[in-house]
Amino acid sequence: MSRKNDEIRQAVSEFYVKEVAAPGKCCCGGAPMPKGVAAKVAGYSAEELAALPPDAVCNSFGCGNPLAFSEVREGDAVLDLGSGAGIDILLAAKKVGPRGRAIGIDMTDEMLAKARENIAAARLTNAEVRKGIIEELPVADASVDWVISNCVINLSPEKPRVFAEIARVLKPGGRMLVSDIVVEDLPDWVRRSAALYGSCVAGAIGEDEYLAGLRAAGLVDAAVRERLVYDTAQLRAVIASEIPEPSCGCDPSPELVNEVAASLSEKIWSAKIFARKPVA
Repeated sequence: MSRKNDEIRQAVSEFYVKEVAAPGKCCCGGAPMPKGVAAKVAGYSAEELAALPPDAVCNSFGCGNPLAFSEVREGDAVLDLGSGAGIDILLAAKKVGPRGRAIGIDMTDEMLAKARENIAAARLTNAEVRKGIIEELPVADASVDWVISNCVINLSPEKPRVFAEIARVLKPGGRMLVSDIVVEDLPDWVRRSAALYGSCVAGAIGEDEYLAGLRAAGLVDAAVRERLVYDTAQLRAVIASEIPEPSCGCDPSPELVNEVAASLSEKIWSAKIFARKPVA
């Protein structure tokens, strides 16, 4: 692992620690974007959100519901990459039932602590979280039926390694269904923004590159199943709700959020991406 990639991972981890550590606060005087906006924009139903511990919803940073309409069955083993406060492993654990297993991977101690609290609050005995990075999963070969992820793979500085790890841990015939941000023609100034990297924009890649990476890792049937193309208002809401409350330097500013939303309307979207590990 290169020093630069380690620095990116550290910056991303610190980015989300700030968000968890100071929920709902803003020293800049403006009204903060309500937490949980991202979860609601992402397509979780009111019933799903109501059945979860409030902390799991308020600390959701996703861009889609990877379990919506999926074929996850009772007894399956589900692995969530970048599980955060645990919203998707809680939903997965309920879907797979007591004979199944939901495992979350996260690199941030604060997020792992939140997830464990939420698992305990939900009284689930078939869910767990493990510390690790998604480029080097602490999971056995060919041990899970499903890999899910919610707006996390775009944050990786080494996406081919992530795709290879997905192929490694899936059982033969196992499937992947992730929600992630994909982009089209991002300007260089956006790519260089640390704040926009953490908010799932600057590190995102295009659909073609994403699908090609999955195929190169040995997965088949790679395809985009759904798209939610963000207009200006949706972009403003998602980016603002994903950016941690700023320090008193107020960087990024509301002006940056507005500029990004206006200039990138319909060039950024949430995609639900599927792939399968061959049986043979």
